Amino acid sequence: MSSILPQNHAIRSSQRALDKIGTIQRRSSTNRAMSISSHVLLPARVYCISSSSSSSSNIATITTKPPPISEPLTYDPLTPITKIKTSNTRSVLNDPSLKSTWAHRAWMASGCTTVLIPLVRSAAGALDSHMWAGPLIAGCIGYILSDLASGIYHWGIDNYGSAKTPVFGTQIDAFQGHHKWPWTITRREFSNNLHSLARAVTFTVLPIDLFCKDPTTLAFVGVCSGCIMFSQQFHSWAHGTKSKLPSMVLALQDAGILVSREQHAAHHRVPYNNNYCIVSGIWNAILDESKFFELLEMIFFFKFGVRPRSWSEPNSEWIEETEIQSIPASH
Repeated sequence: MSSILPQNHAIRSSQRALDKIGTIQRRSSTNRAMSISSHVLLPARVYCISSSSSSSSNIATITTKPPPISEPLTYDPLTPITKIKTSNTRSVLNDPSLKSTWAHRAWMASGCTTVLIPLVRSAAGALDSHMWAGPLIAGCIGYILSDLASGIYHWGIDNYGSAKTPVFGTQIDAFQGHHKWPWTITRREFSNNLHSLARAVTFTVLPIDLFCKDPTTLAFVGVCSGCIMFSQQFHSWAHGTKSKLPSMVLALQDAGILVSREQHAAHHRVPYNNNYCIVSGIWNAILDESKFFELLEMIFFFKFGVRPRSWSEPNSEWIEETEIQSIPASH
């Protein structure tokens, strides 16, 4: 009887151990379902060892061997993988170089003031002298010659120099790059687009404002410098979509007062050597039909040995890249 009691006790202990192991396993399964990062419990092994002794009867003993301790299995969630599309071309969606700064706005204010002064003084002089014909004619001449000046300047920086050219390097780089990305000009903010010309007008016209008192001369200077300063805005409108342009701008383009979209579009087609004027475009036909720029190019070549860019076969820097190709797809 005494030998049976320890055996019953051992059996009950074994049963409790098995029940405990089962409970632990059920909890482990529940925890694993709730959290992937929980520890994984391995089933325990139960060994029944029977030993005999000369001094006592056979007693069955039960021992449990705990599972080997292992590092907890942890779950590292996969980092979301975003497919990124890259483009080796310019993106203008958030390009800070197209935004206006306070320095740009300051130069625009300076340029506009410098242009307004001779116009006001000319009008005041004409009002006092009751002689309007001279200032009006001078203003018309200034408007006509500003278109010619814009064409000659445009031809020069399109064909000669580089970004490293002193003084004009920035303008040269912008105009030559404009052939590859012509639509970026429509994304430039107003002061950003015009501040360089506004600065040049300020330094050029301000001395005339200070020392000239003739109403006719002031009218010519005011209109000519004003058209040159705003020529980049006229240029931008020539690249604009018709549906997005103000009706007044469309009317002025159709009337030939501002360079039209159709006329300037020819400048961005092979061979890229015509229609340089960007104020009204009234000089384009005259200059192109007379081979005026070709004559200048020949003179420069034989005099200085410099070839214009328009003589070379169009390469990737000349060929226009469309806006859809250049702007990466949004994610």
